[in-house]
Amino acid sequence: MNALAVLVPAAGAGVRMGGVRKPLIEVGGRSVLEWALAPFLARDDVVEVVIALTDGVDPETVARGDARVRVVGGGESRFGSVAGALDRVTSQANLIAVHDGARPFPPPGAIDACVRLAAAGYGAVAGVPAVDTVKRADETGRIVETPPREALWHAQTPQVFPRELFTRAVAHCRVTGISPTDDASMVEALGAEVRMVPASERNLKITRPPDVVTAEAYLAQGLV
Repeated sequence: MNALAVLVPAAGAGVRMGGVRKPLIEVGGRSVLEWALAPFLARDDVVEVVIALTDGVDPETVARGDARVRVVGGGESRFGSVAGALDRVTSQANLIAVHDGARPFPPPGAIDACVRLAAAGYGAVAGVPAVDTVKRADETGRIVETPPREALWHAQTPQVFPRELFTRAVAHCRVTGISPTDDASMVEALGAEVRMVPASERNLKITRPPDVVTAEAYLAQGLV
């Protein structure tokens, strides 16, 4: 049976939320972080959850008595938090999942699909196909390319990888000094195959105040 360790970067300063720590915002009577963890904690294959949080947060308010959950200090960047959380994994998990602490509604079906792909040796990224036309522009704003929309996806989390592959990718970034904002990109840099997994637009990330309103609406309408 596969064993899954979940890394949860949740140490952002919340600048676009006016300095409010996004994972600790209450939505529908629970924190965003609690919502984000729930689908993972419901899985028998999850043996460990390591949450990277800023100092000053009571770990018990996050762990809620679940022995699988531990809180560690966050890094100065998203990559720093993910890499630091990986360093603190103590289980023999053979798969590593990364999920944003500010993304409260990861679809269980997408988690399942990502885990299956990672168990087969691939990287897996939850996401949704692009519906808008995307433009690439230079520093002056001049459009230089309109890539075909059919080939484009919006990457979300969870992102799941074989542990050995992900560990090598993190080590490569540390050696080269790269600090990626997307976990799959550092696995791609090793030449490994990473596949997209259809998720949902409701797998939103709480970034700005209107996102909280959207999350509340999803809950009120029973959409998540």
